[in-house]
Amino acid sequence: MAGILIIAHAPLATALRECIAHIYGGCPARIGALDVLPDSDPAEVVAKANSEIERLREDNGALVLTDMFGATPSNIAARLATVPEVRVLAGVNLPMLVRAVCYRATPLDTLVEKALAGASKGVQTIGPTMPPVAPASECGCPPTPCTEAAADTTKQAANPVAGQSASQPATATRGAACTGGVAAGVFRPAGST
Repeated sequence: MAGILIIAHAPLATALRECIAHIYGGCPARIGALDVLPDSDPAEVVAKANSEIERLREDNGALVLTDMFGATPSNIAARLATVPEVRVLAGVNLPMLVRAVCYRATPLDTLVEKALAGASKGVQTIGPTMPPVAPASECGCPPTPCTEAAADTTKQAANPVAGQSASQPATATRGAACTGGVAAGVFRPAGST
């Protein structure tokens, strides 16, 4: 399962990690937060970020999420992009982070695609001109990202040529990624994708 490190202007990184803990009823393993204060020494923060990546990185790598492209936190995060099996995304929002948590067991490039999709799909107009709602589940709620991840696993198991050999246990790892070690079904906010 990929580790996730959030690097953002203080207190956003910690706040996003706390949101994940709230959604999942506890913080899943290997999710770190690094808040960059206005008076932080960038060299010290880079050193701390490198040590956090080493602590969080797993077999399929690590994903670094940062807030605003071009700002100090993203410049610090960009230095991690040269580390093997580390990917860096700017523009973090809560839907991106939730999607990243759900897909942590996928290959790193797939994780990046899913996180980016979560970020863009999470930005919606709410009001009388709302876009059509995603297909509803049995309860009438749109599917959660974790439910979508489980459905992807089922599709991939039925078609092993789609990127993973039949000998790899996708179902078990993907299910663990979605729950992050927390009981399944904890996350079901209305209107999430």
